[in-house]
Amino acid sequence: MDRLARTKAILGDLIAFPTVSADPNLEMIAYLADLLGQAGAHVELQRDDTGHKANLFATLGPEVSGGVVLSGHSDVVPVAEQPWTLDPFAMTERDGRLYGRGACDMKGFIAAALAMAPEFASADRARPIHFAFTYDEEVGCLGARALMRLLEDKPYRPAIAIIGEPTEMRIIEGHKGCYEYTTRFEGLAGHGSAPERGVNAVEFAVRYVARLLELKDELRRSAPEGSRFDPPWTTVNVGALQGGSAHNVIAGRAHVDWEMRPAAEADADYVKTQLALYCSQRLLPEMRAVWPEASIETEVIGEVAGLVPTDANLARRIVAELTGANGADCVPFGTEAGLFQALGMDVVVCGPGSIEQAHKADEYLEVAQLSRCLDMLSGLAERRLGPEDAKG
Repeated sequence: MDRLARTKAILGDLIAFPTVSADPNLEMIAYLADLLGQAGAHVELQRDDTGHKANLFATLGPEVSGGVVLSGHSDVVPVAEQPWTLDPFAMTERDGRLYGRGACDMKGFIAAALAMAPEFASADRARPIHFAFTYDEEVGCLGARALMRLLEDKPYRPAIAIIGEPTEMRIIEGHKGCYEYTTRFEGLAGHGSAPERGVNAVEFAVRYVARLLELKDELRRSAPEGSRFDPPWTTVNVGALQGGSAHNVIAGRAHVDWEMRPAAEADADYVKTQLALYCSQRLLPEMRAVWPEASIETEVIGEVAGLVPTDANLARRIVAELTGANGADCVPFGTEAGLFQALGMDVVVCGPGSIEQAHKADEYLEVAQLSRCLDMLSGLAERRLGPEDAKG
């Protein structure tokens, strides 16, 4: 079986694992561990607190500092209420495309990395190739954050990381962070005919959202000059506002799901500070004047740092050599890359497929894109990483 055919076969197996973020991923992780073990890798599994999900970290070659980590997330977004015309969890090949949930985001890259494992294993390597496959990227990069704690305790560390999110094999050297929150309002329910006797949680949630939208417009007006992001400013999005129970009942509870994508960390600090002041100085005093036990609490779902472009980037240089790319770009969507960068690695995002197909019905990956990814990884297998490629 040739390299591309082997990759397609692995991808078909991966798509068949319905690893929606709300569900376990252990069967897929066990499959990956088995393939890597057959190639001779040292494999470690890191389970979450529930025991139903796990990260995988594996190493081919000497356990020394330096080398490359190939990283991808195992989870996919839901298919419910999407107009799929094909079985989302059975790969279909048609007209040069491979269809299935996760085909491009991002099981295609994982399949290519797994297919290349025997070639990585047979290469004479002074520096290792690592594999990092995580859980729950789609809901706050929860697995990657846990994985960083594992890597922090290791006596050796990779020098560079390639995050295989779908970029059409372009090199991405920067992206915004992704900060997600749920803000909950606890009021006092009552009869709708006497609104002054209750604390309407929905009304205060609406006022909170209005302040969020003011900050959203303020950030747009203060976009940094020379920003490479599109859009260049920090964005704010209100994803959901839920609360109340009936037309004639004062809503006792409400919550707002919202996020921001900061172009700079200072913007995130500013938004959080302004919201805290608005709640403590305006909303809470009004709520507690009626009912002292009223509350506003914000839960941090995830605060994932962005990937910061740097002048010196070993990962960018090596991937450019492997792909022939002449430059690197920045994108607005988030990945796990910033977490690897925070550990001192040089990082790029580069993988097969287009973000335009991700999260949609009839998600697909072009076979030509998968072939280009295999070409890059084949070049990596042939490239002998030496002392100049180590950072620690």
